[in-house]
Amino acid sequence: MLSRTADHLFWMSRYTERAENTARLLDVNYQTSLLPQSAEVAQMGWQGLLSISELLPSYQARHGDITPQRVMEFMVKDENNPSSIISCLRAARENARAVRGSLTTEVWETQNQTWLELNRMLKGGEFERDPGQFFEWVKFRSHLSRGVTVGTMLMDEALHFMRLGTFLERADNTARLVDVKFHAVAHDFFGQSQSQISGEAQTQVKEQDHDFYHWSAILRSVSGFEIYRKVYRDVIHPERVAELLILRADMPRSLHACLNEVVNNIAMVSDDRAIDSYRRAGKLRAEMEFGRIEEILANGLHAYLTQFLDRVNEIGASISREFLVPN
Repeated sequence: MLSRTADHLFWMSRYTERAENTARLLDVNYQTSLLPQSAEVAQMGWQGLLSISELLPSYQARHGDITPQRVMEFMVKDENNPSSIISCLRAARENARAVRGSLTTEVWETQNQTWLELNRMLKGGEFERDPGQFFEWVKFRSHLSRGVTVGTMLMDEALHFMRLGTFLERADNTARLVDVKFHAVAHDFFGQSQSQISGEAQTQVKEQDHDFYHWSAILRSVSGFEIYRKVYRDVIHPERVAELLILRADMPRSLHACLNEVVNNIAMVSDDRAIDSYRRAGKLRAEMEFGRIEEILANGLHAYLTQFLDRVNEIGASISREFLVPN
């Protein structure tokens, strides 16, 4: 396959997945903002969203003070923000158009219709009327695109590069999503000691409802609430939320599950197991396969996720060098 064709397919999937995950990130903040909380805590939540997305300086240069409405418009409608939903879906459609001959009719029409419908909805004010419903629509279109791709594309290199883009982007965004929530609770999260767990019952009861709604919000943002209940059959504990979204290979949006897909798809497009991207991805997957959440929390969750994001970016750069950059 030509490198430039692989590059367009890879980035088409990455941008579609990025739009979905931006919607998920905004949705969890929007839903959390509806809960009883102080103005300071709400402000920290929106600022954390921009910081983790590395967009805080860009936002402040354009809009100044952080307000929920401005942040959502910046992340949804601002065409000068390369990570906004409109920018991502436009880029996905343009990459699809560049390799129209490598796609099935169903895949192309899904991408094109998503772009046309997005413009109609934004012009009609549907985002302002119901942000939650708009975010659900973005997620649905991403699900549809992914399902049509798997259901109609030949299982060749084109599909594998598309899957690579999807799961590399998902790993990056899931890590950022987890970091946003845990970073909002404290500067870093090291788990709870036994003395903290066995603290005063009155304090626990007082905070139980608050914690439930906040932790269930992040689980719902990655479609993991029902999965958590099925796996743990217990009240929601932060340590278990972290374990589910990082180490559980059977959780579709976990970091471990994403790395499994990345490694498997690199193997499908290359017979050389000594290449840098395969080595890096395989090493990171092995650490997650044999890791324990207690070990991760001992050094701080924020520190771990920051390092994970750096390593995922290195894997992406290696894939680009070895497969996507034309010789």
